Amino acid sequence: MKASAWFAITLVVVCSRGLLSSQNRGALPVETTRVVSRALEKTISLPGDLTAYQAVDIHAKVTGFVESIAVDRGSWVKQGQMLATLTAPELHAQHLEAEAKLLSIRAQLVEVEAKTLAAQSTYDRLKAAAVTPGVVPGHDVEIAERTFEAARAQVQAMKSSVAAAEAAVKAFTDLEAYLEIRAPFEGVITERNVHRGSLVGPSGSPMLHLEQLSKLRLPVPVPETYVGSIRQGMTVDFRVVAFPDQTFQAVIARPAHSLDMKTRSMLVELDVNNSKLLLRPGMFAAVRWPVSRSRASIFVPTSAVVRTTERQFVVRVRNSIAEWVDVRRGELNGDLIEVFGDLRDADIVVRRGSDEIRPGTKIDQSVENR
Repeated sequence: MKASAWFAITLVVVCSRGLLSSQNRGALPVETTRVVSRALEKTISLPGDLTAYQAVDIHAKVTGFVESIAVDRGSWVKQGQMLATLTAPELHAQHLEAEAKLLSIRAQLVEVEAKTLAAQSTYDRLKAAAVTPGVVPGHDVEIAERTFEAARAQVQAMKSSVAAAEAAVKAFTDLEAYLEIRAPFEGVITERNVHRGSLVGPSGSPMLHLEQLSKLRLPVPVPETYVGSIRQGMTVDFRVVAFPDQTFQAVIARPAHSLDMKTRSMLVELDVNNSKLLLRPGMFAAVRWPVSRSRASIFVPTSAVVRTTERQFVVRVRNSIAEWVDVRRGELNGDLIEVFGDLRDADIVVRRGSDEIRPGTKIDQSVENR
C-alpha cells in the first residue's frame, strides 16, 4: 500500500472517532430500561382461624330435672335427634289443673246452652201467642225476651272462657314439649355440663354446646391495601398445620364492607366445605390471598425508584435528557415493583436511579438494557 493511501484511511478513522466523541461529549453513560405494563399477579399470606358455621349453647326452656341424657362430649348428632329429657312435676300438675278447669267450663257451657234453648223456646211461644190480643200480656213477652238475650250473652261469655282455657292447656302442652331437648341442626357436641338429676332452666350455664362441622367459616382480616382485590365468590387456597401436605379451598362469601379503625383491615368471611370432616374449628389457617387490579399496572425495577426526604421518583429519559417523574410504590412482583404516576408503557427510565442525576442531564443511552 502506498504511503499516501494509508495516510488517507488513517485520517478518516481519526475524524470519525472525533465526531462520535464530540456527539457524546458531556453525556452521562447510564444503564436504562423500558417501563412494562402487565397484570399484577401476586399472592400474599394472610392469617385466619376456622370457626363452626353454626354454634349454639343449648339451654332448657323450662325449669326441671334431667331425667336422661343421651349424648356426651364428642357425640355426633343429626338434626331433630333427642339429646336429653327433663321432668317437671310442678309443670305437669299445672297442666292437669288447666285441663280440669277446661272440662269444668265446657260442662258449664253445656248447661248454659240448655238454659238458653229453653229461654228461646219460651220467648218464641209467648211472642206467637201475643199476636192474638188479650191472650198474653206484653210485659210477659218483654221479660221472656230479656231472659233469652241474657242467656245468649252468657253463652258467648262461656265460649270465650272455654277458648281461654283451651289456650292455657295448649300453652302447658307446648311447655311440656320442651322437656324433650332435640338437636337444632346436625353437628357434634363439644361441651356437656349436666348429668342425670341436674336442675336446669332458662338461666345459668348451658346444658350442651353444639357445633356444625360439615361447613365452616374462615374469617380473614384483609389489610386496607388489598381491599380492592376482594372478589365475592372467588375461590382461594389455604393450609393448616395439621395437614401440611394438603391444600384446601374456601370461597369468599361475606365481606364486612367496613374497616376496623385500629387494625386498618376489613374482616372477610370465607365458606369452607368440610364434608370430609378433616378440618376443625379453632385451627389456624394460612390463606394465600390473590392480589389483583382491575386493569394492567406499570412496573419498573425496584432499583429505579429513588426515595429522598422530600419525594419519591424515577428518572425518565426523553430525547436523551433526564427528567424526574414522581411515583407512588405499589406491590412487588419479583424484581419489579408496581408504580403509580405519569408513566406509560415503553417509557425509558434509568435502571439504577439516583438523585445525583439531575433533571436536564444529558444521558448516553448506548448501554440501554431491554
